[in-house]
Amino acid sequence: MEITSRQIPFPKNMMRKNEKGYLEKWHGKRYYSLDAYLKNTYGKKLKKVAIDGGFTCPNRDGTLDTRGCIFCSGAGSGDFSVPFSSIQATEPYIAYFQAYTCTYAPASYLNQLYRKALESPSVAGISIATRPDCLPEDVLSLLSALKEDYPDKFIWVELGLQTIHEDTADYIRRGYPLDCFSDAVGQLSLRGIPVIAHIILGLPGECRTMMLQTVQYLNMLPISGIKFHLLHILKGTDLAMDYQNGRFRALSMDGYLEILIHCICHLAPDTIIHRVTGDGPKDLLIAPLWSGNKKKVLNALHHRMKIENAYQGKYWKGTIL
Repeated sequence: MEITSRQIPFPKNMMRKNEKGYLEKWHGKRYYSLDAYLKNTYGKKLKKVAIDGGFTCPNRDGTLDTRGCIFCSGAGSGDFSVPFSSIQATEPYIAYFQAYTCTYAPASYLNQLYRKALESPSVAGISIATRPDCLPEDVLSLLSALKEDYPDKFIWVELGLQTIHEDTADYIRRGYPLDCFSDAVGQLSLRGIPVIAHIILGLPGECRTMMLQTVQYLNMLPISGIKFHLLHILKGTDLAMDYQNGRFRALSMDGYLEILIHCICHLAPDTIIHRVTGDGPKDLLIAPLWSGNKKKVLNALHHRMKIENAYQGKYWKGTIL
């Protein structure tokens, strides 16, 4: 796939010249949050409900490995997900297929599952968490068909990248090469399916420059959104064993915010930021414990960005630096 840089006019002094209009578009925040996008597009915030579709993962069923990614809990990152049949909602919401790899099944099963959600009057759209190596042609064709059959609803695909650095990818047992990710983004983009990329800040062995390089790589791809995850160390994972054996340290809140703001300032301004931290299950979370107070983290982020005059795209140049 040929990768081209996005060239979107965004002068460095835009915040100073048009601060009022800029903050109005982002509803007072200094980055393009999912909440702002939903309010601008649909006139209101939409709740995201995590769904367990009964999937497994090639990193768990023996196709690639049986241990899962090194940081992944036994629930396959779906610790807060519930069966679709248990959801009782009257207000519109986003059906988020989250647990494990949510395209890792026969297309016939996926067709039935996704259509059931899309046909619900309460579902505004679906978001599908998966791996870039689990998007065969029949699944891509299904997503295209669903997009045509439900033009009043949206379909997003969330891809776990985590990092562009192959040594780190091997350590976390990601299980696919980097070009697999860019190819998947290209195939989805050709079909008009928005892609949300997941990355993790604070992976063992990665410095601020390496994390920024992952963001700069994503700036070159036609992604719609990004999720910044703080590395959580959870009980029962191989990552927890390495942490307890002193192989790496968890980020402090100040350290995380410094890296996160730096990445946001280099992120293309049209990229929707779906998440700036993460939710580690409190009964499983070993570190960093400060992340359990999400409100405090968000308040600190917004305050720090304001006093530092930091905002999304501040240092973005339209190409890799």
